Amino acid sequence: MNRRDALKNVAILMGTAISASTMAALSGCNTGPKNYTLQTPETRSLLAEISETIIPETDTPGAKAAKVDEFMITMMNDCYDEKSQKIFVDGLKAIDEASNKKFGKVFVQLAPGQKTELLTAIDQERIDYNKKKDKPKGSGPHYFQLMKELTLLGYFTSEPGATKALRYVQVPGRYDGCVPYKKGDKAWAT
Repeated sequence: MNRRDALKNVAILMGTAISASTMAALSGCNTGPKNYTLQTPETRSLLAEISETIIPETDTPGAKAAKVDEFMITMMNDCYDEKSQKIFVDGLKAIDEASNKKFGKVFVQLAPGQKTELLTAIDQERIDYNKKKDKPKGSGPHYFQLMKELTLLGYFTSEPGATKALRYVQVPGRYDGCVPYKKGDKAWAT
């Protein structure tokens, strides 16, 4: 199994519907133009805070420990087309604008509860956007859809995500296709 197949399987196991942009990105990386806006320290910091708000540190490492921000930047630059990159970068600006409008500060300056409140509202906006039947053809996914997908893929395919948040056996031995599941058990990484 190659990395793309593994990423697709992780997304499916997590119960995540994957946007067409992400499926296209997983089917083949391109050598399209790099978006240097994603390389700035401010953007890296914003991505780290957004991903950490989506997957915070608990008794398992959070998204920052898994360096999900670096994964998101690499994937966006190497595997997404220019249109998706624009949606993503415009979405980062929209998050800071919404943060300024609601709290008078940019997102990275907010308290953890405020970050969660803001991203919860944006996630509801994403859900409403996805339910729209009259979206213009070719309008692309909502920016927060891309951010959530990349956060989940980056986290659960990272070493901390696969070995600490999921159950992991380095050398699993034989295949056992029928393992009893108890409510609350972690999903298997291997």
